[in-house]
Amino acid sequence: MSTVPPILVCFRNDLRLEDHPALHAAAATGRPVIPVYLYCPESEGRWAPGGATRWYLHHALRIFQEQLEQLGSTLILRSGPEALPLLQQLMEETGATEVYWIRRFDPHTRDQDTAVKKALSLTSFSASLLREPHEVQNLSGGFYKVFTPFYKKQLSLGDPEAPLAAPKQLQAPEQWPRSEALEDWSLLPQISWDSGFYEFWPQTAANVEDWVDRFLAERVGDYKDERDFPAEPGTSRLSAALHFGQVSSRSLWHEAQSRGAALGGLVGTEAWTRQLVWRDFAHHLLYHQPHLDWHPMQEHFADFPWKENDEWLRRWQQGETGYPIVDAAMRELWTTGWMHNRCRMIVASFLVKDLLLPWQQGALWFWDTLVDADLANNSFGWQWAAGCGADAAPYFRIFNPILQSKKFDAQGEYIRHWIPELKGLSPKQIHAPWEAPLPPRNYPAPIVDHKMARDAALEALGTLKK
Repeated sequence: MSTVPPILVCFRNDLRLEDHPALHAAAATGRPVIPVYLYCPESEGRWAPGGATRWYLHHALRIFQEQLEQLGSTLILRSGPEALPLLQQLMEETGATEVYWIRRFDPHTRDQDTAVKKALSLTSFSASLLREPHEVQNLSGGFYKVFTPFYKKQLSLGDPEAPLAAPKQLQAPEQWPRSEALEDWSLLPQISWDSGFYEFWPQTAANVEDWVDRFLAERVGDYKDERDFPAEPGTSRLSAALHFGQVSSRSLWHEAQSRGAALGGLVGTEAWTRQLVWRDFAHHLLYHQPHLDWHPMQEHFADFPWKENDEWLRRWQQGETGYPIVDAAMRELWTTGWMHNRCRMIVASFLVKDLLLPWQQGALWFWDTLVDADLANNSFGWQWAAGCGADAAPYFRIFNPILQSKKFDAQGEYIRHWIPELKGLSPKQIHAPWEAPLPPRNYPAPIVDHKMARDAALEALGTLKK
């Protein structure tokens, strides 16, 4: 045991060295630092990490372990039902007297933080969002329910804090505590459904840095014009890196602003940094209304006459609805663990409005299949699509999957990539293949008629009383 008590720095969704104030503060003390990651999925109930998230977590932990080793440190892994007893055991083993970590704001983590604060000497820091949820208040001191005024308030507060540099070294303890082996956590699937993931996601820290740099250097200026077209590389695809904290939103904000200023200002940069504020808005809402993960923010939607149809749900999940843009997106999700944002809106609208299936079923499927599954963003996005959340698209605005396909994948490039059965169709035919002179035999007919489904959705909406 070290004569100088070490500090435990507990990492959650902040697997990085840069802009990590908890790690920075611990290193600045000159005391030994013991980096720790605790895996406690049982305590998260319904929202324990899904299959795709576990896959990404495995690789993110491996990458972070390698980064720490370059500083002469290591990452101690412990697992169990709850975080508090694991921390207490580590403190007893190491003689540590303090725990540092970065605050998080989902309901489960806030409960965890409260329990640890009551029992241990905990110092928490801010760096998971541009600004913490309680820092952005409306004129009456409450929280925002509409994005535009939230965004304006964020801008009025100025730039978020500048990111911190990574520590150049970490003092090691005289003796490291025991660590569990990452492989023993069995985060990777036993059946190889994840082969497509390896082609799609960064596998080293350098890959992550290059991913960020290439987007900000080459594509952010075109973001506003190209972000809605799934066949184009118009989005950053940084959602997973942000969720796991491999990069901080503050770092991205300042880097984007700097590059935009150097080029005389970029409309695309403003459009993209607006999405970072949108991410903050989702966490702002869940912080102030923690039931939003499962219950509609607009309470009258609790009486919505949703349907139960396991066969329709299965066909939606497997990309067999007969609507090409929907099916292409669902197959992209299964193959890569990610889906283009425009397509997320299309498939969500189709589930809750064409099929009248509950938005919670969609949220659960995304939770299990998205590598970037984030409770605040997932819940907010599905409630937005279902018309029952904050700043939601009104329920009567129902996406027409054929028109969406024609508008955002006019030539059918995205569809052909993910649905090879339709490669032979022309751009005119591919959006509604059942109307082609010779419809493909190996592609299903539409699961529902969109016009009839739209009428049924509006009829269901009419049963609600506000």
